[in-house]
Parts: sequence; C-alpha cells; structure tokens
Amino acid sequence: MPHALIVDDEADSAEMLAALISTEGFTVSTAGSLRDARRQLALQEPELLLLDLMLPDGSGMQLFDDTKALANTEVVLITGHASLETSIQALRMGAADYLVKPVNMKQLHGILSRVTKPSALKAEVRDLEDELEREGHFGLLWGQTAVMRRVYEQISRVAGTGVTVFITGESGTGKEVVASTVHDLSRRRGQPFLAVNCGAISPHLIESEIFGHEKGSFTGADRQHRGFFERASGGTLFLDEITEMPLDLQVKLLRVLETGTFMRVGSTQVQETDVRIIAATNRSPAQAVGSGKLREDLLYRLNVFPIHLPPLRERAEDVPLIARHFLADISRREGQTKQFAPEALSRLAAYPWPGNVRELRNIVHRAYVMAPDSVIVDECLPTSDAPLPVMTGAPVLTIAVGTPLAEVEKRVTLATLEYLGRHKEKTAATLGVSLKTLYNRLKEYSTVPQRLEDDGARQPERMP
Repeated sequence: MPHALIVDDEADSAEMLAALISTEGFTVSTAGSLRDARRQLALQEPELLLLDLMLPDGSGMQLFDDTKALANTEVVLITGHASLETSIQALRMGAADYLVKPVNMKQLHGILSRVTKPSALKAEVRDLEDELEREGHFGLLWGQTAVMRRVYEQISRVAGTGVTVFITGESGTGKEVVASTVHDLSRRRGQPFLAVNCGAISPHLIESEIFGHEKGSFTGADRQHRGFFERASGGTLFLDEITEMPLDLQVKLLRVLETGTFMRVGSTQVQETDVRIIAATNRSPAQAVGSGKLREDLLYRLNVFPIHLPPLRERAEDVPLIARHFLADISRREGQTKQFAPEALSRLAAYPWPGNVRELRNIVHRAYVMAPDSVIVDECLPTSDAPLPVMTGAPVLTIAVGTPLAEVEKRVTLATLEYLGRHKEKTAATLGVSLKTLYNRLKEYSTVPQRLEDDGARQPERMP
C-alpha cells in the first residue's frame, strides 16, 4: 500500500487531507514542522509528499536540500500562501505539482491517481537519450544538433511536473509534437491528449468548443456538449495558435488557470477541472501582446516554462537525418523502399526551408512519387527560378517609427502577398505562419475572399 506524508502546520487541514487520501488506498502520516517532517522521512520513505511552504521553523522548500531523502518521492506543494513565482521555484527544484488552499478536490484526486516515482520517469528519459545517440531521435522528435538537444533537455525537465508550458516557434517546426512528447513523458500519459487549433475554430463557436454548452443555451444547441476541458480531464490540453483566441475568451482561460474551475456556456454551475495546459504560438509573444493579440496577464500565466523550437534553417545538419526518416516512413506505408542519392540529400540540406519540417515532409513525399525507381536523384526534386524566402527585388517598405505593430504586420503581410503573386501558400511559408493563420489575418484586413477554395488549383511549392 503506498504511503503519503502531509507536512502542514494547520492541524485541521492536515487531518482533513489525511482522511481524504486514506480513502484512496494510501497509508498517511502527518507532520507540523520541518523537524517533524525530517523525522517522518527517516522512519518511512513516502511515495507522495504533500508539502506546505509556510512552516513554523522555516520554508518547506528547505526539504529539497536533502535530495537523497526525496529521490523516490513525488512532491506536491500545498499552501494557502503560494505566489506563482514561489511555486515555480519549487517546481524547478523538483516538485511535481502544486495545489492552492482551499484544495480543488478533482485536482487532488488526479494527483493521487498519477503518483509515480521520479526514478521511473528519469529511467524513461534515459531510454530516450540512448535512442537519440543510436538513431537520432528523441521520441517523435528528430535531430541531433545542439539546439535540438537543448529542446530535449527542457522537455525532460518539465515533463514530470504539472507546470504550464508555452512553446514558440515558426509554423511547421513541430510544436504539437513537442507538446505530445511532454504529455507522453508525464504522469498524465494514461489520460487524453487533446490538441486544439485556436485559429481553426470560428470565433462564434470557440467558447462552446473549449468549455462546452448546455442544451438550449443558444440557437442550434439541441443537446448538452462537453468541451475540451471536460474531455481532456486528467490529461493535457494543447492550445495551438493561442494568439488567435478572442480576447474575451482569453479572460475566461486566465480564470481557469487561476482557479481550476469553469462554467459551460449557458450554465451557472461551476465545474472543477484537472487539466494541464500547454500553449503554443508562431508569433513573438511580446509582439502579440503589443499588437493586442494576447493579454499580458495571460502571457504571464502561460509562460511559466517556455520552450522555443528553432527553425529548420538553423539546424541544417539535421535535414538529411529527418529526410531519410520521412522517406523510410513513406516507404513502409507505400510498400516500396526508396533511398536518396547523395546529391539529392546535399540539395535538401542547402535549402532554407521557409515551411520548416512540414515543408520538408511534403517535398520528400513528392520526391518519392516522382522517383521512377528505388533511388531519388536530384532531378526528382522540384525545380525553381529562385529560393522561396530570398526576396530578391522585393519592394522596400518605409514604416515610420511609432507605427503600431498591428499596422506593421498588416503592411508586411499584404506587401508579401502581392510580391508573391497572391500565392498564399508561399506567402504563409515566407512569413513563417500557417496557411490558416494567414487566412485569418487576411479576413481581418477584408481584402480577400474567406474561402480557401477561391484560389482554385495552386502550383506546387518550389525549391532550388
């Protein structure tokens, strides 16, 4: 039977928690001070330590000084005095999660159901690190360059905690893969991972999709609908393109992050939630705040543990490895093995990849189809008059100092669109945004039709 230790100087609070935890199949002991806690740890190593920060003889974080005593113990902070900064400091020291008094019972139940020894999580990370050295990938993430190893290190550090993660990077760099890797290495891995593209949902429906709605709450609501927060209960909710979320909904998301509660559209009943949030954007967060796309207070809550994904052009040494991986995957699915000729790989490595890993995958797939035999040679790759992101001969925009960032973004977007012959795929790739994001921006500018189909057939992306 697993054992839990509650360290809290409020006797009533400790006794209440002990009673609740014991009903979940744990043996429980309590301590009211650092001295008592150290004595209890010496008597019996707990699987779970619920630790108050404010104790009569010091800070609960002093227990982290004795790392050997907590090597196989999952630590959860539980306090009525925790600031976000203090909690994050403790998480970085090794705590798995934190609860704020009064305790959200659904979150407590979730923590109890996910108790895992830190040593077990570390062993999984070591297995992935061994795989990285042997095969060149860390889970589903491919690449062995120093910048990607830094990303893997960050994932390893944050996955075992319950902290909110904010992923930044250009469109096509693999932000969702990073989010799913964090989930797969976390204590929540047995529960759902739901990915939501905030830019792909109508602004009129996004609140209902995220929080759910009650029957009859609006026209067409003919039944109760469970939103993403309910469907991801106990797991991870990945909010991609968070800067595309309407500002009024960002306020409600902030409240969920602060209180762990929400309400369905059309309901007055408060729902408790136990979901880890991972958010992502292809914009600069500071610029998104400056242009009014992201609330500053929400950024502070999301940006607890930032991870930045480098563009593919900054890790060109990884391109042959990733290309061969994509080709092997396509070969397995199609039933015919093909390989790259050396000159084809050299050409792929020399291309700046404005569409990043997503563009590379598409080019490899096209090359597989174009190759008449088992070897993909240089001639199988697309041809081009000029590299896509090199804007040779492009008009120069003159923008006055003090021009609002939103206006700068609009002018650059429209000028790039016109220069590239209104080819929206090329424009999106050059600007480093998704095609959906580009359409959302153009819709705001009211300069082009809203439907993707209006473009008709598009020419394939080209590369040198």
